Amino acid sequence: MNIHEYQAKEVLAKHGVAVPKGMVVDNPDKAETAARKLGTDVVVVKAQIHAGGRGKGGGIKLAKSPREARTHASKIIGMTLVTPQTGSKGRKVKKVLIEEGMPIAKELYLGILLDRQSSRVMIMASEAGGMAIEEVAEETPEKIIKELVDPIIGVKPYLARKIAFALNIRGAALKQMIPLIMNLYQAFIKEDCDMLEINPLVITKDDRVLVLDAKVNIDSNALYRQKNTLTYRDLTEEDPK
Repeated sequence: MNIHEYQAKEVLAKHGVAVPKGMVVDNPDKAETAARKLGTDVVVVKAQIHAGGRGKGGGIKLAKSPREARTHASKIIGMTLVTPQTGSKGRKVKKVLIEEGMPIAKELYLGILLDRQSSRVMIMASEAGGMAIEEVAEETPEKIIKELVDPIIGVKPYLARKIAFALNIRGAALKQMIPLIMNLYQAFIKEDCDMLEINPLVITKDDRVLVLDAKVNIDSNALYRQKNTLTYRDLTEEDPK
């Protein structure tokens, strides 16, 4: 079961993962109000659909004022957003996430998924954040770090540190990255995820480490024990077939 970006961030925040402040709205007036409440110089207006590549289709816009946030929201809400993952028919946008802008210094990729070959959980990471991981794998596979997790031990500080060092993270950001990786793994296990993809995971100019975008898939066979997550299900985003 797929869930929206704002829902994925709610799930991750529950497990101690740092995410930007944001509000979900369904009309332009609320978008302007949300931007004022956030109080940052820049906000991001992000279409909420079950598909990646939203920026390429015009579904993610920067706004430098609450009024501009309203303008962008009025164009995005109700539009049929076509991305490489929606197909030619696209998806109608019903909600947008108004989120605080970030002074980004570095973008990273971090994914946790089930590796069928080894029957273990795999953590994938790359310094090529913001790009589709498929493109990175095809063009520069050496930039992808892969670590299998022992199911008995889980993710301990030494493994998280190994991944952080491989991503060339140092200083204050390193101290945040280690618990973040461990918390992401705990979220993956406890929420019965099939896949958890953070792209990008950002380091800001003031050395904060935050999840800027998140894609979370829940194992449908485990929904009977994930009652809270089941309320996130959006049937309008699912193909009946």
